[in-house]
Amino acid sequence: MIQKNISAGLVVSAALTLAFGIAPLAAAPTTVAEIATYAGADRQSVLEAGAKREGVLLIYATGTQADPLYEAFAKKYSFIKVESFKGDSPTVTRRVIEEYAASTYLVDTLDLAVAGLRPMMEAGLLQPYRSPEQSKFVPTAIEPKGHWTIDYESYVGLGYNSKLIPESEAPKTYEDLLDPKWRGKMAVPGSSTLGNWIGAMMVDKGEAFVRRFAEQKIRVYEVSARAVANLVVSGEVPLSPALFNSHMANSQDQGAPVDWRPLGGVYATTGAMALAAKSPHPHAAMLFIDFILSQEGQGLYQKLGYASSRTDMPVRQAKPTKIFYFGDDPDYQEKYEKWMAIGRQIVGK
Repeated sequence: MIQKNISAGLVVSAALTLAFGIAPLAAAPTTVAEIATYAGADRQSVLEAGAKREGVLLIYATGTQADPLYEAFAKKYSFIKVESFKGDSPTVTRRVIEEYAASTYLVDTLDLAVAGLRPMMEAGLLQPYRSPEQSKFVPTAIEPKGHWTIDYESYVGLGYNSKLIPESEAPKTYEDLLDPKWRGKMAVPGSSTLGNWIGAMMVDKGEAFVRRFAEQKIRVYEVSARAVANLVVSGEVPLSPALFNSHMANSQDQGAPVDWRPLGGVYATTGAMALAAKSPHPHAAMLFIDFILSQEGQGLYQKLGYASSRTDMPVRQAKPTKIFYFGDDPDYQEKYEKWMAIGRQIVGK
């Protein structure tokens, strides 16, 4: 009798599907791959129910200003404890590769420069995903197989203290940096920003120019670009040609007397959201990815001074006219190492 009832139910279900186009409910997703690509009508409730069971989210990121986004997400989903590890792209990439080699699976999502995500994708450490928010992004912001979506963009150029240096006197081109009056007054970060900034100048002006510029006695601080930006805010460093516009914009919003401008071709860092292939908390991870890509999340990034690839967001700052997206170059890592070596050799010596 039970078997007959089950069979009858299946026949009725099939008949309804054929007659009215009503599809039976999909089985609940269980694997990381299934959760990452689940598109059922109950997607939101499935993700929330799973995230409540998981209770934790671990993010690996480069964003030194991203805490407001993490806090907003934690407030929206109070049942998820949000934790993060931050470092520059090479550090985070190396950490993930080493963890997976040791069969240690800790990270859920990565908010990292594309150049840092590419080696992980090639090693099979990222899981392609689908988010309904991706439909609002320019197609070029989404990795062809769905391994990541670019969620912010920032550019390296001149940051200066406008209380110490009037706008009319601040350098406007790379050539202006050669003026003797700036000798010994500039500082740059010794992080990965150093190599990318050197690379932008070399591509734009040539290696001979970079070596001439190095004679200006530039100080190198072994800290992040955000930390050097803070020195510009305080006035300890009058100007730096290797600061992100997002850091300057964020400091301006807090009342700091600083400004930013491109001096020529600029390096663009593109942060992107990715999902770890063996995420231990995939439901929470997908909720976080949805949030970061949403209007709310992108609006928070814009308030921090970043540009968005989402098509329905207002434009806060005009983009520089000449931008180098080094992370898209398959030979980027080799070039970066060369640029960093040149930077270490000639800057700050």
